[in-house]
Amino acid sequence: MYKPHVLIVEDEAHIRRFVRIALEKAGMVINEAGSVEAALIDSASRRPEVIIVDLGLPDGDGKDFIREVRSWSEAPIVVLSAREDEKEKVEALDAGADDYLTKPFGVPELLARVRAQLRRIARINPAQGAFYQIHFGDVCVDMTTCEVTKGGSPVHLTRTELRLLTTLAQGEGKVLTHRQLLQEVWGAGSADRLHYLRIYMANLRRKLEDDPARPKHLITELQVGYRFAGLKD
Repeated sequence: MYKPHVLIVEDEAHIRRFVRIALEKAGMVINEAGSVEAALIDSASRRPEVIIVDLGLPDGDGKDFIREVRSWSEAPIVVLSAREDEKEKVEALDAGADDYLTKPFGVPELLARVRAQLRRIARINPAQGAFYQIHFGDVCVDMTTCEVTKGGSPVHLTRTELRLLTTLAQGEGKVLTHRQLLQEVWGAGSADRLHYLRIYMANLRRKLEDDPARPKHLITELQVGYRFAGLKD
Protein backbone atom coordinates (compact mmCIF):
# COMPACT_ATOMS: atom_id res chain seq x y z
CA MET A 1 0.00 0.00 0.00
CA TYR A 2 1.35 3.40 -1.03
CA LYS A 3 2.22 5.79 1.81
CA PRO A 4 3.42 9.32 1.06
CA HIS A 5 6.69 10.46 2.65
CA VAL A 6 6.69 13.71 4.64
CA LEU A 7 9.69 15.49 6.17
CA ILE A 8 9.07 17.54 9.34
CA VAL A 9 11.67 20.28 9.94
CA GLU A 10 11.15 21.57 13.48
CA ASP A 11 13.62 22.16 16.34
CA GLU A 12 11.06 21.68 19.14
CA ALA A 13 10.86 17.94 19.80
CA HIS A 14 7.35 17.99 21.31
CA ILE A 15 5.93 19.73 18.24
CA ARG A 16 7.72 17.31 15.92
CA ARG A 17 6.24 14.41 17.87
CA PHE A 18 2.74 15.91 17.81
CA VAL A 19 2.86 16.46 14.03
CA ARG A 20 4.47 13.06 13.39
CA ILE A 21 1.79 11.18 15.33
CA ALA A 22 -1.00 13.04 13.53
CA LEU A 23 0.45 12.35 10.07
CA GLU A 24 1.32 8.73 10.83
CA LYS A 25 -2.26 8.12 11.92
CA ALA A 26 -3.30 9.50 8.54
CA GLY A 27 -1.18 6.85 6.80
CA MET A 28 1.98 8.82 6.00
CA VAL A 29 5.64 7.91 6.47
CA ILE A 30 7.49 10.55 8.48
CA ASN A 31 11.11 11.66 8.78
CA GLU A 32 12.24 14.40 11.15
CA ALA A 33 14.98 17.03 11.18
CA GLY A 34 15.75 19.59 13.86
CA SER A 35 18.06 21.91 11.92
CA VAL A 36 18.60 23.39 8.46
CA GLU A 37 21.69 21.24 7.92
CA ALA A 38 19.92 17.99 8.78
CA ALA A 39 16.86 19.01 6.77
CA LEU A 40 18.91 19.70 3.63
CA ILE A 41 20.55 16.28 3.90
CA ASP A 42 17.22 14.53 4.46
CA SER A 43 15.39 16.39 1.71
CA ALA A 44 18.14 15.58 -0.80
CA SER A 45 18.58 11.94 0.18
CA ARG A 46 15.02 10.90 1.01
CA ARG A 47 13.19 13.07 -1.55
CA PRO A 48 10.00 13.58 0.52
CA GLU A 49 6.76 14.32 -1.28
CA VAL A 50 5.86 17.10 1.19
CA ILE A 51 8.07 19.15 3.53
CA ILE A 52 6.71 20.82 6.66
CA VAL A 53 9.10 23.47 7.99
CA ASP A 54 9.31 25.92 10.89
CA LEU A 55 10.95 29.27 10.15
CA GLY A 56 12.84 29.58 13.45
CA LEU A 57 15.58 26.95 13.29
CA PRO A 58 18.76 26.90 15.43
CA ASP A 59 21.27 27.11 12.56
CA GLY A 60 19.44 29.34 10.11
CA ASP A 61 16.15 30.81 8.96
CA GLY A 62 13.57 28.51 7.45
CA LYS A 63 13.20 30.86 4.48
CA ASP A 64 16.83 30.22 3.52
CA PHE A 65 16.13 26.48 3.67
CA ILE A 66 13.08 26.96 1.44
CA ARG A 67 15.11 28.90 -1.16
CA GLU A 68 17.81 26.25 -1.18
CA VAL A 69 15.38 23.37 -1.60
CA ARG A 70 13.37 25.23 -4.21
CA SER A 71 16.51 25.63 -6.36
CA TRP A 72 16.49 21.88 -7.09
CA SER A 73 13.14 20.44 -5.93
CA GLU A 74 9.46 21.07 -6.65
CA ALA A 75 8.28 19.17 -3.53
CA PRO A 76 5.46 21.12 -1.84
CA ILE A 77 6.57 23.03 1.26
CA VAL A 78 4.14 23.88 4.06
CA VAL A 79 5.36 26.42 6.62
CA LEU A 80 4.32 25.81 10.22
CA SER A 81 5.40 28.82 12.26
CA ALA A 82 4.52 31.03 15.20
CA ARG A 83 5.39 34.10 13.12
CA GLU A 84 2.06 35.78 12.35
CA ASP A 85 3.34 38.92 10.63
CA GLU A 86 2.01 39.20 7.08
CA LYS A 87 5.45 40.28 5.84
CA GLU A 88 6.90 37.00 7.12
CA LYS A 89 4.16 35.02 5.38
CA VAL A 90 4.67 36.80 2.07
CA GLU A 91 8.46 36.41 2.25
CA ALA A 92 8.14 32.67 2.94
CA LEU A 93 5.67 32.20 0.09
CA ASP A 94 7.81 34.29 -2.27
CA ALA A 95 10.82 32.19 -1.26
CA GLY A 96 8.99 29.14 -2.60
CA ALA A 97 6.69 27.85 0.14
CA ASP A 98 3.32 26.53 -1.02
CA ASP A 99 1.25 27.10 2.12
CA TYR A 100 1.54 28.71 5.55
CA LEU A 101 -0.05 27.71 8.86
CA THR A 102 0.46 29.67 12.06
CA LYS A 103 0.87 28.09 15.48
CA PRO A 104 -1.21 27.09 17.33
CA PHE A 105 -2.94 24.98 14.70
CA GLY A 106 -5.53 22.22 14.57
CA VAL A 107 -4.75 18.72 13.35
CA PRO A 108 -7.72 18.63 10.89
CA GLU A 109 -6.51 21.81 9.19
CA LEU A 110 -2.92 20.57 9.03
CA LEU A 111 -4.05 17.27 7.50
CA ALA A 112 -6.27 19.09 5.00
CA ARG A 113 -3.39 21.31 3.88
CA VAL A 114 -0.98 18.38 3.50
CA ARG A 115 -3.54 16.31 1.58
CA ALA A 116 -4.19 19.27 -0.72
CA GLN A 117 -0.49 19.38 -1.58
CA LEU A 118 -0.42 15.63 -2.22
CA ARG A 119 -3.46 15.92 -4.51
CA ARG A 120 -1.84 18.77 -6.37
CA ILE A 121 1.38 16.93 -7.16
CA ALA A 122 -0.57 13.80 -8.10
CA ARG A 123 -2.89 15.70 -10.44
CA ILE A 124 -0.45 17.83 -12.38
CA ASN A 125 1.67 16.15 -15.04
CA PRO A 126 5.08 17.83 -14.60
CA ALA A 127 5.84 17.40 -18.28
CA GLN A 128 2.62 19.12 -19.29
CA GLY A 129 2.34 21.63 -16.45
CA ALA A 130 -1.36 22.10 -17.13
CA PHE A 131 -4.76 20.47 -16.96
CA TYR A 132 -6.83 19.50 -19.98
CA GLN A 133 -10.00 19.95 -17.93
CA ILE A 134 -10.77 21.61 -14.61
CA HIS A 135 -13.79 20.50 -12.56
CA PHE A 136 -14.97 22.11 -9.32
CA GLY A 137 -18.46 22.41 -7.91
CA ASP A 138 -20.70 22.34 -11.00
CA VAL A 139 -18.10 24.16 -13.11
CA CYS A 140 -16.17 22.56 -15.97
CA VAL A 141 -13.35 24.28 -17.86
CA ASP A 142 -12.10 22.64 -21.06
CA MET A 143 -8.52 23.84 -21.53
CA THR A 144 -8.29 22.69 -25.15
CA THR A 145 -11.30 24.72 -26.30
CA CYS A 146 -11.34 27.33 -23.49
CA GLU A 147 -15.06 26.60 -23.02
CA VAL A 148 -16.50 27.09 -19.52
CA THR A 149 -19.80 25.79 -18.21
CA LYS A 150 -21.57 26.07 -14.87
CA GLY A 151 -24.40 23.65 -14.24
CA GLY A 152 -24.22 22.76 -17.94
CA SER A 153 -24.77 26.36 -19.07
CA PRO A 154 -21.99 28.27 -20.89
CA VAL A 155 -20.10 30.97 -18.98
CA HIS A 156 -18.05 33.60 -20.76
CA LEU A 157 -14.60 34.24 -19.30
CA THR A 158 -12.24 36.78 -20.77
CA ARG A 159 -8.75 35.63 -21.72
CA THR A 160 -7.35 37.27 -18.57
CA GLU A 161 -10.01 35.70 -16.34
CA LEU A 162 -9.25 32.29 -17.80
CA ARG A 163 -5.50 32.74 -17.29
CA LEU A 164 -6.04 33.79 -13.68
CA LEU A 165 -8.36 30.84 -13.01
CA THR A 166 -5.92 28.39 -14.59
CA THR A 167 -2.99 29.76 -12.60
CA LEU A 168 -4.93 29.37 -9.35
CA ALA A 169 -6.27 25.91 -10.21
CA GLN A 170 -2.86 24.55 -11.22
CA GLY A 171 -1.67 25.52 -7.75
CA GLU A 172 -4.64 24.01 -5.91
CA GLY A 173 -3.95 24.16 -2.19
CA LYS A 174 -0.98 26.48 -2.77
CA VAL A 175 -1.18 30.03 -1.43
CA LEU A 176 -0.22 32.38 -4.26
CA THR A 177 0.76 35.87 -3.18
CA HIS A 178 -0.62 38.98 -4.84
CA ARG A 179 2.81 39.60 -6.41
CA GLN A 180 3.07 36.04 -7.77
CA LEU A 181 -0.38 36.21 -9.39
CA LEU A 182 0.15 39.67 -10.86
CA GLN A 183 3.49 38.68 -12.37
CA GLU A 184 2.16 35.40 -13.74
CA VAL A 185 -1.05 36.79 -15.25
CA TRP A 186 -0.20 40.40 -16.13
CA GLY A 187 3.59 40.33 -16.39
CA ALA A 188 6.63 41.49 -14.42
CA GLY A 189 5.73 45.18 -14.65
CA SER A 190 2.37 44.74 -12.91
CA ALA A 191 3.46 43.61 -9.45
CA ASP A 192 2.10 46.75 -7.74
CA ARG A 193 -1.30 46.83 -9.49
CA LEU A 194 -3.28 45.07 -6.80
CA HIS A 195 -6.56 46.61 -7.96
CA TYR A 196 -6.33 44.54 -11.18
CA LEU A 197 -6.31 41.36 -9.16
CA ARG A 198 -9.18 42.37 -6.88
CA ILE A 199 -11.40 43.30 -9.82
CA TYR A 200 -10.75 40.08 -11.73
CA MET A 201 -11.12 37.89 -8.64
CA ALA A 202 -14.48 39.54 -7.95
CA ASN A 203 -15.52 38.82 -11.55
CA LEU A 204 -14.50 35.16 -11.31
CA ARG A 205 -16.39 34.70 -8.06
CA ARG A 206 -19.49 36.36 -9.50
CA LYS A 207 -19.43 34.07 -12.53
CA LEU A 208 -18.33 30.78 -10.94
CA GLU A 209 -19.11 30.65 -7.22
CA ASP A 210 -22.59 29.69 -5.98
CA ASP A 211 -22.33 32.45 -3.38
CA PRO A 212 -19.68 35.03 -4.36
CA ALA A 213 -19.77 36.53 -0.85
CA ARG A 214 -18.85 33.13 0.66
CA PRO A 215 -16.57 31.52 -1.92
CA LYS A 216 -15.75 27.82 -1.58
CA HIS A 217 -13.13 27.63 -4.31
CA LEU A 218 -11.51 31.04 -4.78
CA ILE A 219 -10.29 31.62 -1.24
CA THR A 220 -8.78 34.84 0.12
CA GLU A 221 -5.67 34.59 2.29
CA LEU A 222 -6.06 37.92 4.08
CA GLN A 223 -3.50 40.56 2.98
CA VAL A 224 -1.32 37.81 1.47
CA GLY A 225 -2.95 36.42 -1.66
CA TYR A 226 -5.38 33.73 -2.82
CA ARG A 227 -5.73 29.94 -2.71
CA PHE A 228 -7.79 27.61 -4.89
CA ALA A 229 -9.67 24.72 -3.27
CA GLY A 230 -12.03 21.94 -4.32
CA LEU A 231 -10.84 20.54 -7.63
CA LYS A 232 -12.47 17.24 -8.51
CA ASP A 233 -10.42 14.31 -9.76
